[in-house]
Amino acid sequence: MITVQTNKVNVKTGGEFDVKDITLLLEKFVAGSGVEEGQASAFVSGSTAAITTIEFEPGLVHDMKQALSRLFPKDIEYKHHEKWGDDNGRSHIRAAFLKPGVSVPVTKGKLMLGQWQQVVLVELDTRPREREIVLQIIGE
Repeated sequence: MITVQTNKVNVKTGGEFDVKDITLLLEKFVAGSGVEEGQASAFVSGSTAAITTIEFEPGLVHDMKQALSRLFPKDIEYKHHEKWGDDNGRSHIRAAFLKPGVSVPVTKGKLMLGQWQQVVLVELDTRPREREIVLQIIGE
């Protein structure tokens, strides 16, 4: 029988470019679901954060931050700033490119992640935030 289960968890971030490994949160959710075969997803509610996969090691996290800074620099004009009087236009654009969530296959009750692949929350806003992460699994 197909089941769908949803859970929400809050994760505090330290502001722009804080990267949090949330793999364990997703693994625990999957393990507690009883689902053996299906799909698990993690989604961040908000337009200035993202969830992606990466090899979560300090050098690569640093490289990702540098790449995002080069692609979406702080010191250029963002029309968004005129609308709201804030400074996070780049945060919205970065989040749109990285996306708000990922879906991971589940087989034999386990996430089918690669050996060096973790699920991470990437804070892109210019200030610390408390993020709501929606975890969901569908399967049997």
